Amino acid sequence: MSVRTRFAPSPTGYLHIGGARTALFNFLFARRHGGQYLLRIEDTDRQRSTPEAVQQILESLEWLGLTPDEPPVLQSQREPRHVEIAKALLAKGAAYLAYDTPEELAAMRAEAEAQKRTFKYDGSRWIDMDPAKAPSVPPAIRIKAPREGETVVKDLVQGEVRVAASELDDMIILRSDGTPTYLHAVVVDDHDMDITHVIRGDDHLTNTFRQCMVYDAMGWRRPHFAHVPLIHGQDGAKLSKRHGAVGALEFREQGFLPEAVCNYLLRLGWGHGDTEIISREEAIKIFDIADVGRAASRMDYAKLTHFNGVWLRAADDDRLTKEVLARYAKRGVAFGTEGAVRLRSLMPDLKERAKTLEELAGAALFAVADGAPQPDAKAAAILTPEARAMLGDLAQFLGDAPWERKDLEQWLRDYAEVKGLKLGQVAQPLRAALTGSTQSPPIDAVLAALGKSEAVARLLAAAEE
Repeated sequence: MSVRTRFAPSPTGYLHIGGARTALFNFLFARRHGGQYLLRIEDTDRQRSTPEAVQQILESLEWLGLTPDEPPVLQSQREPRHVEIAKALLAKGAAYLAYDTPEELAAMRAEAEAQKRTFKYDGSRWIDMDPAKAPSVPPAIRIKAPREGETVVKDLVQGEVRVAASELDDMIILRSDGTPTYLHAVVVDDHDMDITHVIRGDDHLTNTFRQCMVYDAMGWRRPHFAHVPLIHGQDGAKLSKRHGAVGALEFREQGFLPEAVCNYLLRLGWGHGDTEIISREEAIKIFDIADVGRAASRMDYAKLTHFNGVWLRAADDDRLTKEVLARYAKRGVAFGTEGAVRLRSLMPDLKERAKTLEELAGAALFAVADGAPQPDAKAAAILTPEARAMLGDLAQFLGDAPWERKDLEQWLRDYAEVKGLKLGQVAQPLRAALTGSTQSPPIDAVLAALGKSEAVARLLAAAEE
């Protein structure tokens, strides 16, 4: 049977970075084995699920390059099938009608709490009840839990895990209002979708033993389970907003590349020797779920930023130019065709210093607009009256220069030598006037990208202030 995995998020909010890693592991495992990776939107929580969250999940997965191989399945549209299987279990005697009222169940829980014991539902009074004596209240359908022995799951990450029958109770599979429960619906959907491997967070491990009751009662083959440890913050606590960004699209807004995020998530809890920078193609070749560790991982934003810098330097210059211009357009930053050409010309040098697209956009801003940029505090301090006078003189000198990058550095060296200055004494005020900053690509690259008329105009403007 072909490997089929699925990612099954609940659309109650943004796609958490932990969910993104789960989707990535499902995708890579399926690709490694030549199988299919599917998506199921588990939207049965009608009060909390929203269309906006569904769209955000789809957008996040598309950005990460984790688009499913088949159209997404909406769990809410499969409710009739969930009801059908619940009634089939009832008909074969593997489940029964339970007529407990909410008040009665609350009293049972309160009694268990008072006796300091774990509440375990005891449905003995309903299992063999004569239907003629049934109360006149809508019943729920409960599955019959095993009464002896134990349930064994051979987890691909956690190893062999056992739970005694005494720890399981008769869970509800169909509520008294006729709606299926999540734990029941998941099993029916995974079976009908021919899922062979369920790869998910280890917070679902306890659910697995309850879901096995449905598989076993229906005579269905269980899928292979792999429960992946969760991602924590650096302090060891559950990852949350206080640690930093946690939503997949937040990382996009902050200027991270999808390949960098996926590369980082791949290495977060999974290892393959000392190799860290791994392409999607290589990851598909080497990914093995057995290499996932059992301990929780800790999110390291500094390391993610390092990964992003590596991928940024390797990225196509045209792509990065397009990404930066899109950020400018979104913020209302004006730029024309000439500004875009300047940006593209500088991109090979700009990307060497940046760690994120945000940094790249900030560093490149001087290039896209016409006119001298407003200098920051450090640049303004360099632009002394003496420096401004020199810039006016330099503008005249450069007016005769051949405007090729290979020639411009030598012209600057010649100017410094004639004036009895060090190259840095010329280059730093020049950089401040042209870019408004003390940090930029090499000054000859900046001059070449701006062009003679724009560069000279900026120098003259600085000299006249």
